[in-house]
Amino acid sequence: MGTLDVDIRLGLPDFSLEVAHSFALKGITALFGPSGCGKSTLLRVIAGFERGARGRLALGGEVWQDARRFVPPHRRGVGYVFQDTRLFPHLDVAGNLRYAERRAPSGGVARSDVIEALDLGPILGRRPGRLSGGERQRVAIGRTLLIHPRLLLMDEPLAALDGHRKHDLMPYIARLPGAFDVPILYVTHSIDEVTRLADDIVALSEGRLLAAGEVAATLERLDLPPVSGRFEAGSLIQARVKGVDRQFMLTLLDVAGQEMVMPGMAVPEGTDLRLRVRARDVSLARRRPEEISIRNILAGRVAEIAAEPTTAFAEVLVDIGGGQNLRARLTRASVSELGLTPGIEVFALIKSVAFDRRALPRRNDPAAYEGRHGAGARYGAGARYGD
Repeated sequence: MGTLDVDIRLGLPDFSLEVAHSFALKGITALFGPSGCGKSTLLRVIAGFERGARGRLALGGEVWQDARRFVPPHRRGVGYVFQDTRLFPHLDVAGNLRYAERRAPSGGVARSDVIEALDLGPILGRRPGRLSGGERQRVAIGRTLLIHPRLLLMDEPLAALDGHRKHDLMPYIARLPGAFDVPILYVTHSIDEVTRLADDIVALSEGRLLAAGEVAATLERLDLPPVSGRFEAGSLIQARVKGVDRQFMLTLLDVAGQEMVMPGMAVPEGTDLRLRVRARDVSLARRRPEEISIRNILAGRVAEIAAEPTTAFAEVLVDIGGGQNLRARLTRASVSELGLTPGIEVFALIKSVAFDRRALPRRNDPAAYEGRHGAGARYGAGARYGD
């Protein structure tokens, strides 16, 4: 399919959007930023819902919009999942799916595949009023998939759900690109959703592009204001489960050839995990500490330091090997007293309870998302560890 090339400007009475970017159409790309930054507006422009936008928009070389041409929404072949599910209240789940199926092009997605992938079988006979919020959203996603979209646009699909239902629904969303061969642009203001679902991130601020790239690399960049805000700034690290300490109920991890531990969770040995570590939860030492309660001590080298002259703080990027980095937020006084400079060997200290306690297996682990009663359910809302 190639790329989605966007060079768009839209002026509204109290807001302007100006974005030029080439989206690589693979997996899930998160459109991320605070409320009012232009995420949903950009999604509407891509869908063709904003006729006032000016510029050029093309999918894989097929021009959807320029100075001479405007392709209407129904001819762009995109699917749009809204915050509110917009199901027909007078039809049961099966009826809502049949409605979409009748509008689908021939040779599209099989209804049975959608039902199985989204675990809709047990609720086919219910009307929307008898469904939970998560169930309604699964039906809405299924209905959209049945029109066989070339591109799936999701506008904060979890925003109306409580925490438990959000975490229950994420594994279903994570497996959609692979199961249905459809790329997704996913709007959210939740860094948790970004780190658990997205391959790439496009961050907006006040209608402009702030940063774009692979999620882990973008979140750890020190030359940008933290994409996720100072409080949530941090790193993503890849880990592999290497065993379990049953006596003390710990999960043993391998990270870039170094051992880490976290409170025990029901994850099979060999599972790959993607863990988020906040910069404020990382401390640094020049020598390996002894007789200390912190279990995770990773050797590394200082890769980069970005001081904030107008505050007491500095951000330090530590290379822990294997192409992985940790971000640490320290006081500038600590940086000075430790004599930190790029290239210096350090030890990064992370409390075992500091990991994001809803970490999920990576999406490319096939065993991790086998449906509601498989591993994906166990690792979702049921994975509670660390207080």
